[in-house]
Formats: sequence, C-alpha cells, structure tokens
Amino acid sequence: MLLLSACGDGGGSYIGVTPSRTFISEKNYVFDKSLAQAASIKVMTYNMVNVQGKTAKATAMVLFPTVAQPKDGYRVVVWEHGTLGVADGCAPTNNILGTNFKDPLAKSLLAAGYVIIAPDYEGMGAAGIHPYLHLESEAKSAIAAVKAAQDHYGNILNKQWMSAGQSQGGQASLGTAQYANTDLNYKGAVAGAPASSLDKIIFNVAPAALLDAETQELKAGKTLTEREQGSIGAYATLLSYAAFAAVGIKASDPRFDYREIFNDVRSQNIAALAEGTTGDNGLCLSSSDPINHPEDSLRYRFTKDIVAFLTENPTKGLLDYSGLNKDKFYASTSIQKFLKDSQPGTVKIDKPILIIQGTADMSVPYPVTEAMYKAMLVQGTNVKFLSVVGASHTEAIVEKNADLVAFIKQYMPAQ
Repeated sequence: MLLLSACGDGGGSYIGVTPSRTFISEKNYVFDKSLAQAASIKVMTYNMVNVQGKTAKATAMVLFPTVAQPKDGYRVVVWEHGTLGVADGCAPTNNILGTNFKDPLAKSLLAAGYVIIAPDYEGMGAAGIHPYLHLESEAKSAIAAVKAAQDHYGNILNKQWMSAGQSQGGQASLGTAQYANTDLNYKGAVAGAPASSLDKIIFNVAPAALLDAETQELKAGKTLTEREQGSIGAYATLLSYAAFAAVGIKASDPRFDYREIFNDVRSQNIAALAEGTTGDNGLCLSSSDPINHPEDSLRYRFTKDIVAFLTENPTKGLLDYSGLNKDKFYASTSIQKFLKDSQPGTVKIDKPILIIQGTADMSVPYPVTEAMYKAMLVQGTNVKFLSVVGASHTEAIVEKNADLVAFIKQYMPAQ
C-alpha cells in the first residue's frame, strides 16, 4: 500500500511509499567520469507517488565522495537541478554533468565529505510527462530519492540531509523544505534564484525589462544576430519556460490543451516541440550538441523565429512577436491551479533557508524573489537573503558557492 498524507495546516507532510518498495535498482552512470572528487556515480531507479497519486518510477544520480565515511554515516545533500526541459533526454542522468553543477558545487560538497543525491524529477529519466515547476511533485521526487538511498545503503548514510538548487531547482528546494518540514532529520535548504510568480514575471516584470534591453541595444546599433545574446535570447528563454510549464500541466490534467494559451500557430508549433510526439521525446531548453545540432533546443527555435519575425517586420518590436495570450492564460482554470501549486514559500517553514539572488537576473527578476523573501519573513520562516550585485541568473549561486557550502556546514556538519 502507498501512504500519502498532508498536514491540515497546508504544510503537506509527505510520508512516501512503503520502505520495501522505494528502491528498485542501481547502475553505473556512464556519461561523464571526470569528477575526481567522486569515488562513484550511480543512477538509482526508485518509486515515488506522482501528481496523479499513482506509483511511478523515477531516477536520480547518487555521488559518493572520496572522503572516508564518518562512523555514523555520510550526510546527504540533495541537488535539485534548474530548467532543462520536460523530456527524458533532458534528464541529468542521460547527459554529461552540468558545468556549474560539476564545478564548483559538486566538487566542493564532495570534497567536504557529503553524498550528493540529484533527482531527475518525476517524468524525466523515466516514463511520463514531467510536471515542470509542480512544487509537490519536485518535493516528492527529492524526498522519495533520499528514502530510497537510505533503504539501499543503510548505515552508510546518516539520516541527516539538506536540499539545494538553482532556478527551477531553487523553487524545488523550497518545496522540499515545505514538504519535509516535519522530518527532524531534514536540516534546511538553499535556493538560488528560485522560480516563483511565473505569471507576474511573464506579464508584469519581464516586458518592461525586455523593452529596456531592446531600447539599449537599438541605441547601440546592435544587429539582430548580436541581440540573440541579449533581449531576443531572454524573451526566447521566457517563452521556453512557459512552454515547459504548459506542457507539464498535462501530467496532472491530460485534457489540457496548452496550444490555446499561445497567440498564433507559429508560437503554438514551437511550444509543441517541448512535448514532442510522446511527451518523452521533446526538445530540451539547450542542445546537447550546440555546435552541430543547435536546432535541438527549444530556446534556439524561439530565438530564430523571433529573429525571422523581426526581419519580416522591420517596423515591429520584440514584444510584438506573438507569444502568450494573456486573456486565455488567466481564463484557464488549469493554469490558475498550476500557478497556485507552483508557488513556493506560501507557508511557514521551520527549517533554516538561504536564498541567493542576482540583481541582474532576467529570468527570475530580483524584485520577484525579494518580494517572496519578505513574505516568508512575515510568515515567520527563518530565511536569509543573499543578494549578488550585478550577477545574472546562473552567475549568482556560482559566485556565492562558498556561502552555500558554509551554510550547509553550519546546519549539517559533514562529520
């Protein structure tokens, strides 16, 4: 039998699947063996409860350090990855180690003596559509992965653990803190540029930022090709996030037609590439081979289509490109449920939280994260906010990696 419970106060304490059925199997990770600080890297398959309340297989990477095992077992840090896509081919277990994950994060945590468990999340690396940014699903992916590793490795692992992540993973780490709030062995969370308030970013914050960036680029006389690394690329990234979110809603609501929230057939057809033909074979945010096959990237497809639109319509601006339909977006009950389900930090969390946010972030703008942080303070959550002046979306957590490790060591010493 599967056991699933939620606290009456909305905290959502997750118990998980029966211990004898959590862990399924393990195999060697074969895509990248260049991490010297890792004694071994395995791919673990385990059971979790998915967004439909059913038992589903999921996968996670398990990295052991070369540091000798403490007498009472290794402590665990769960790394929750940022936006990659919703298809199986986008899963970390099916690719080389991410650059920023590998160096400095994995190197520093392994060198400090922690075991790292890195879930793919529900629907990535295993059958099914990934419910992108679904807070409870991400949390269950992490909690069940820890439980499976503990069942499998026994006393090799200490029961203590923490979570950390960036972007989607920052949001997931906050979700994990919420749903593991009653677990005495869970010690806290780090969240870098955590995704939140997606609708406000898309319709309120991003347009002004994109317009300002476009204005500056035009004043500087930049070509469309040069602008692909600026405002055009930022808008393409935002539309990719929206497409992943829209496709991901189908995981819990198979009847949802995500094409309807995009304005016309050109953006609808690109958004559909996120799902692919099966839900498991869609395009990822970035191509695994950007030199030879840049077209295997949803962001690239949106970028090139925006460039084509502006070329065809030289009097038009960036925001004239046909993206999301605001009226249909807000009229959709499925979208509204998703926005509620995906918002982190809505209840008091009793564990210590560190949020790291760059002031120059164009994917998760600084004011959005700052507002969430202030709301968490009002709720009574023990949260620290670390702003990184001038840092972009991916730069902030890399620049403050030493602070991340110090925070984990403070609340969960490796020995």
